[in-house]
Amino acid sequence: MAEQKQDGPHPRREPRFPGPLTLEGVEQIFEGCSDFAERTALLHNDPQRQVTLCYINGMVRGERINDYLLRPLAQDPRLSAVSEAEAFQLLGQGALYNLYVERRTTLDQAAVDLTMGWCVLFFPGRMDALSFFVGTEEKRAVGQSENEPALKGARDSFVESILTNTSLVRRRLRAPELKVRQHVVGRQSLTPAMVVYLDGIADPDTVKRVEEKLDAIDIDGVESAGNLEEYLTDASRTPFPLMPFTQRPDRFCAGLLEGRVGLLCDGLPFGYLLPGTMDQFFRTSQDRAFNWMTASMLLLLRYFCMAATLLIPGLYIALVTFHPEAIPVKLALSIVAAKQEVPFSTVFEVLIMLVAFEVLQEAGLRLPSPIGATVSILGGLVVGNAAVEAHIVSPAVLIAVAIAGVAGYTMPSQDMAAALRLWRFLLAILASLGGLFGLAMGCGALICHLAGLESFGVPYLAPFTSAAGQERGSPDLIRLPLPWMKWRNGAARSANRRNQR
Repeated sequence: MAEQKQDGPHPRREPRFPGPLTLEGVEQIFEGCSDFAERTALLHNDPQRQVTLCYINGMVRGERINDYLLRPLAQDPRLSAVSEAEAFQLLGQGALYNLYVERRTTLDQAAVDLTMGWCVLFFPGRMDALSFFVGTEEKRAVGQSENEPALKGARDSFVESILTNTSLVRRRLRAPELKVRQHVVGRQSLTPAMVVYLDGIADPDTVKRVEEKLDAIDIDGVESAGNLEEYLTDASRTPFPLMPFTQRPDRFCAGLLEGRVGLLCDGLPFGYLLPGTMDQFFRTSQDRAFNWMTASMLLLLRYFCMAATLLIPGLYIALVTFHPEAIPVKLALSIVAAKQEVPFSTVFEVLIMLVAFEVLQEAGLRLPSPIGATVSILGGLVVGNAAVEAHIVSPAVLIAVAIAGVAGYTMPSQDMAAALRLWRFLLAILASLGGLFGLAMGCGALICHLAGLESFGVPYLAPFTSAAGQERGSPDLIRLPLPWMKWRNGAARSANRRNQR
């Protein structure tokens, strides 16, 4: 079998369709496409003066073509008294009842317009055409976010339409300084992506870096979030997320007001906030809706749960296996008594329960909601009661793993929770090899790993350090009353640090 060639030309050449822009060229491009359609129209009902409309069924609205294009072409009396060249110029200057009109001179432009819901108007004998937007603009209705429930706040969320998402942002931030810049990503998908920021507040260097990285992406299509995240971030050898995202426009706008740069992509019902720092994955939209003391307590609780989900399995292995003298006597006797009939080692018990916990979680997520809930309940009963009664695991191991698993569910970001689950396995293995020393070495390695990460020039641990080169705006573990928070977060590198008098 011949070896596959690794370094060949890109699957799409530039220009994609060479040659002059003619009706025959467009027909050749869409040859064999059953949804490609043409419509002949007469200028002011004159049989001697015909023009041709090209469009793709399903991408356009018939009412718009009828009312905005065909009716003016047939009824406008100005078209009867001018030549075809003058009629072409007249239509391009606004004789038709359409908001968007562009003059196209290449086959690439016309073909892309047709696939995006535009209608292309051809005059016989000309090497250019007029393109009008008559798209359907069908989209999912704006509803409530499923992943970020609003306990005390707005109920709307982003959808898959990028124009709808930018309008949701505009309705909250009506400042003219709000800038929205469009980039196209994907050679085949031609997916629009919007860089959103507040001029005078966002750091210009961060905006420039985001746009340069976005323009440097050279792939076939953007069909998932990973197509953006893995190309925009520098660190690919880390499980920790570097690009926080949100489905809620209010949280997105709050990030823009902090000086961050937003990124919206057509087809993705959420927006990114850059640069990404660790504290963003522990905060929710409710932190500014609740009382500052309640919000601070909940934030501290999330950090405590992060430590618990990481350390409890490894700490249990280290204490029971290597340091039993550190366990209180009554608790040690209880653990020994429960473990007498268990044939497996403590390390195997903990690891097998962690794996079983992950299997149940994955099964509950992938199945439909009614079946997933049933599987989770049955699996919990079987793995819990049956495993203990069959003396496969001891009750203490089950409790330790359950506490670690439930503590991980308090993470607002599922990406951060997934990264913590991976490190939980690693810390448990290190604790089984070196006890508390191995666990401490693993924690040190984790801190060094986090300290070495950056997101668009900002250290990942910037909320806990001043290494970003600016003063920090507000405390990171305690949310002060809003009237006291006079400065924006320093990690965002804002061009204007002051946010209120």
